[in-house]
Amino acid sequence: MSGQNKFRVGSRKSELALIQTRHVISCLKQIYPDIEFDVVTMSTLGDQIIDIPLPKIGEKSLFTKELETALADGHVDFIVHSLKDLPTVLPVGMAIGAVLSRENPRDALVLQRDIKKHTLASLPEGSVIGTSSLRRTAQLAKKYPHLKVENIRGNLNTRLKKLDDLGKYHAIILASAGLVRIGWKNRISKMLDAQDFLYAVGQGAIAVECRADDEKTLKLLEPLYDLQTALRVIAERSFLKTLGGGCSAPVAVISDLKLVKDKEVKLTLKGAVWSLDGTEEIADEEETVVNVLSSIRCAECPYSNGELKIEDIECCMTCPMNNGVNEPSMKKQKLDIPNEMFENDPHEKLPVPMPIGSDFMGQCPFLEGTIQGAQNPHLSLTGDASSIAKLGLKFCPALKGLNSEKNNVNTVTIIEDDCLFVGLVPHRDATIDNLKKSKLLGENLALKLKERGALQVMTAAQAIVHGKVSSSTAVS
Repeated sequence: MSGQNKFRVGSRKSELALIQTRHVISCLKQIYPDIEFDVVTMSTLGDQIIDIPLPKIGEKSLFTKELETALADGHVDFIVHSLKDLPTVLPVGMAIGAVLSRENPRDALVLQRDIKKHTLASLPEGSVIGTSSLRRTAQLAKKYPHLKVENIRGNLNTRLKKLDDLGKYHAIILASAGLVRIGWKNRISKMLDAQDFLYAVGQGAIAVECRADDEKTLKLLEPLYDLQTALRVIAERSFLKTLGGGCSAPVAVISDLKLVKDKEVKLTLKGAVWSLDGTEEIADEEETVVNVLSSIRCAECPYSNGELKIEDIECCMTCPMNNGVNEPSMKKQKLDIPNEMFENDPHEKLPVPMPIGSDFMGQCPFLEGTIQGAQNPHLSLTGDASSIAKLGLKFCPALKGLNSEKNNVNTVTIIEDDCLFVGLVPHRDATIDNLKKSKLLGENLALKLKERGALQVMTAAQAIVHGKVSSSTAVS
């Protein structure tokens, strides 16, 4: 446990994860200038094994388990996550103590520089779009069948380098929030309309996870907890949890919150499920009215002094105060990885895209040369697995001779605490009954989709994914 005026903060090692962690600490330092925060970084299973599909790994908490173990053991006091990485059911004793004001959750189209004026609709027939997301792949197949989709793996740096240097992709699709936070807003060619291209559950939101009984930390995080974000993501996560198939089927959402009158808001949720090829779509929406205990507005709104009346609580998207002011640095970092590594990368040969909420931000540790004991920082990925083992390394799962130890993952028993709302603690400015309305909204929408055959579509998608997995265990 940390001291009275010191907290230990768990974070993944990726650049974006650290940027988000430092952002949370910066917000807390403004409120608590005398408190110290130490960042404890670690690699998660998802950072180490990004080159095989999730069903093959057999583990849901790919990007959270190691951090949550440290949290349970008291080695850290709280963890900063991208909310879309957090399963809808948390380990026993864990809770989301706060979700920060949500960044724009929409996806972004990033085009090669010489075709930057195109849209998805105007790209020539056969143009290659890079994505590892099932929900993006299905939506592209349904709405833009003239385009070709190819898998692309790695963190933001790697994906952008592959787009720029390989010549294989005409464009890639990424979450706009990550690009904005890392300082690459200028790489966004087009923001995709959410009504045309639904986003992942929780996308764009930063979550802070802590122990559910740690009152000290919960009190610390309370000022960061944004109510409008909480209402939306509770509905989204409840929808995904009730649907029960976000792991290997294309599922996506849109949520919206509008003022009806002072301290009363209308919460709308749209959700959809697709077949893998996009030919089948089941979509619907639900809405409810929620009462809150204080005037609701974006936590980052420049009008938070209350002098101006706000009709639209999404004002941060178009607020004139934010128009061109304090834009983040747009410099692009170069990776010290030769292009030939990408050209012969067997990870790209694996046929199964990554599911909703799992746009991997980590990289293969062999590609990065970060495995302890590696003698060559750019170890060939196409060699024999036994030769790698002689160097004291673990097997890269994209190689022949997949190490069966990677399938022996310890699982954590998980339950849903009745006092939590799909993992989130209650917010002080909403009653329990009204938080339940948000949760019920997601449940009702999921049930509507189930009645229309969503489970059959999802089951068929999962069967295809599992079939592909079994045929890709030996990749050269």
